[in-house]
Amino acid sequence: MGDCILVTGGAGFVGSHSCVALAEAGYTPLILDNLGNSDVRVVERLGRITGTVPTFIEGDVRDRALLDRVFAMHDVAGVMHFAGLKAVGDSVRDPIGYYDNNVNGSLVLAAAMQQAGVKTLIFSSSATVYGEPERSPIPEDAPRRPANPYGHSKRMVEQALADLQHAQPEWRIALLRYFNPVGAHESGLIGEHPQGKPNNLMPFVCQVAVGQRAELAVHGGDYPTHDGTGVRDYVHVMDLAEGHVAALRHVAKAPGLLTLNLGSGRGASVLDVVKAFERASGRPVAHTIGPRRPGDVSAYWGDASLAEATMGWRARRDLDQMCADSWRWQQGNPRGYE
Repeated sequence: MGDCILVTGGAGFVGSHSCVALAEAGYTPLILDNLGNSDVRVVERLGRITGTVPTFIEGDVRDRALLDRVFAMHDVAGVMHFAGLKAVGDSVRDPIGYYDNNVNGSLVLAAAMQQAGVKTLIFSSSATVYGEPERSPIPEDAPRRPANPYGHSKRMVEQALADLQHAQPEWRIALLRYFNPVGAHESGLIGEHPQGKPNNLMPFVCQVAVGQRAELAVHGGDYPTHDGTGVRDYVHVMDLAEGHVAALRHVAKAPGLLTLNLGSGRGASVLDVVKAFERASGRPVAHTIGPRRPGDVSAYWGDASLAEATMGWRARRDLDQMCADSWRWQQGNPRGYE
């Protein structure tokens, strides 16, 4: 297998960290990103971390002519596909936009790959394909019942790629369902900087600690959990990035379809995260506990044992390190990449 890996959405949060993991593993990341939800300045910072500024192409995975040119001009050995929209609430308000970006974009990409003879694909899926789980930890064979258009879009792409691999068994495809990525690269040079209001807990906590927000609104304090607040599976973004590289190496051994959870295998409550962040930052995180949000699940976390058994991957960085790395990023970059 060659070393050039096309990373769609490579300027985004998980995509950029995966570019670091790829470079550290000896691959050459080639970034394609439409910058709809990311910042081009991440590319220069990737160069500062890895020693080589990756090639960057501004464009959209739905642009078939562009994809054909990319595959013609570069000797691409495989693709990591992160490009897409990821806000659950926005997907409810704009389902067509989500299906167009996430489903149509993936199909256009797969068709371009097929024509170019590039048949290695690592797909960034999501634990939202499970919907509200019957139990935790959630195994890969749990029922898939997405509760929103975002989750449906991921499930639809999973099905399309499974059908493709069944029809053309020479394809090497990994479907990676991950839970809640948090943290930042230990250098503090790249991290998560949501454009507008954050959709995830950690950026809210960071913004309260740094003084950009007055307090954190905790949605629900009466769940049947150890402290009454919602429990989720948080995984360090660099563990997640290394999981993508492990999957790439695994599928390189033989054609097939690999479906794996990538998570910590542990649940942490909202207040667990707040306390860990207070330890990491040395600052209080003001918070108020309000009513539950409609549709929120009390607790879920993933069973990631199959990823360890299959490809030797497990999450190594704990919640304290996730918070310490998030805080380092936030302190050094209070306005993101500006």
